[in-house]
Amino acid sequence: MFASILQFLIIFSMAPIIVAGNVIECPLFTIFTGIVFIFKIDAFGLIFAITSSFLWILVSSYSIGYMRSLHEHAQARYFAFFALAIFGAVGIAMSKNLITMYFFYEALTIATYPLVAHNGIPAWGHKAEDSETAREARFAGRKYLAYLLTSGWFFFVAIVLTFYLTGTTDFTNGGILTIDSASRVTLMVLFLLFMLGSMKAAWMPFHSWLPTAMAAPTPVSALLHAVAVVKAGVFVVVRIVCYIYGVDLMGALGLGLILACVASFTMIVASLFAIAQDNLKRRLAYSTISQLSYIIFGVALLGPMGITGAMIHIPYHGFMKITLFMCAGAIMVATGKKNISEMAGIGRTMPVTMLAFSVGALGMSGIPPVAGFVSKWYLCLGTLESGELVFLAVLLVSSLLDIVYFFPIIFTAFFGKPKEWTDGGTPIEKPKIKEASPFMVVPLALTAIISIIFCLRPNTFYILELAKVAVAGLVGGGV
Repeated sequence: MFASILQFLIIFSMAPIIVAGNVIECPLFTIFTGIVFIFKIDAFGLIFAITSSFLWILVSSYSIGYMRSLHEHAQARYFAFFALAIFGAVGIAMSKNLITMYFFYEALTIATYPLVAHNGIPAWGHKAEDSETAREARFAGRKYLAYLLTSGWFFFVAIVLTFYLTGTTDFTNGGILTIDSASRVTLMVLFLLFMLGSMKAAWMPFHSWLPTAMAAPTPVSALLHAVAVVKAGVFVVVRIVCYIYGVDLMGALGLGLILACVASFTMIVASLFAIAQDNLKRRLAYSTISQLSYIIFGVALLGPMGITGAMIHIPYHGFMKITLFMCAGAIMVATGKKNISEMAGIGRTMPVTMLAFSVGALGMSGIPPVAGFVSKWYLCLGTLESGELVFLAVLLVSSLLDIVYFFPIIFTAFFGKPKEWTDGGTPIEKPKIKEASPFMVVPLALTAIISIIFCLRPNTFYILELAKVAVAGLVGGGV
């Protein structure tokens, strides 16, 4: 906890410097000519670093309540790899070039594998269990590695080809590739390699590892969906589009339109999958797949408003989604219930948890006064700015589907009556309030409150101002 708080304070202390238009660099060592392992803090990277480091504090507290309440095995191993995961995420945020990013990108994959497969990996000196839960966890871990390590190889090939074409891998405003760097076909194939290297973003059809990874403990699910892994994926996509290709080259090659279509497909189809899920964590997993594509969608619009919406949706979605996952975990710890169909009336026994869940659900649907309204507003303006009204329709339909799969949960929780509360329709007694551990409830309540504050004051933690600085550097003007 001390390390997490110290890390956040150090990162946040850089915000005023970066908002003033400066950057901070820290070269470590040279691998060979043109290949340097180096850190750089710019406005966009700092958005991700602030989000990851602050949420890590809350997830660490939540993990204590969760792991201790369930008397989980191998807790020392769990917390060690939990720390390594945030090391990878912040390293990605602070990388100046593709080489440095690749190291942390793969480190993040390796560090999170033992977390995903936690329930299937025994403590040191113990035999592996042969229960259904353990087998499911081991399968989830293998699938996780199969997707993300394969993705890492595509990413590596793309980096090598980029260096061959340009002689550098540094992230640069406006991009390092030009229309003259190679043939159109080569540039389009290179972009495909980068996208295949970004499977952490869980865009369809390379998404199935994410719902399967829900076999992990709930704090890990929160880490995957809100703090580290998937956010690293979409962060890389934004870096590639804006700082390797540049919006002008993306537009000239028609890649922006293709990327927007892929994101639109993922937004709609993932929402339809979410509607069909009864398991709460799996419904939230498909919601994440849809919401991540909002970020890809925004940057694919290639305009200031769309890119701003994409950048601020990274932290805003992070706070809202971590609230939802922490609520799911609190419900499981306090009641043992995992399925939505079992949660009738739970809002009256766990009012704080379900009120926080309702805040997160409202935000995901783009309803004020929660942060999701602000980022979706910018995305809608981005579609108008691009002149593609069909994409505005996609946004509105996707938001409507968010309501369809979130609001029944809220209705069931607050207005449903489980059978054990009644005797032939006659109420037996008033249900007693039974919340989870304060280690769990306080973090989820705090993230819900901050999600509201982000809507009322979008520049909390300098988020909106950092996005405007980043976008101004990309397009040469304010937002």
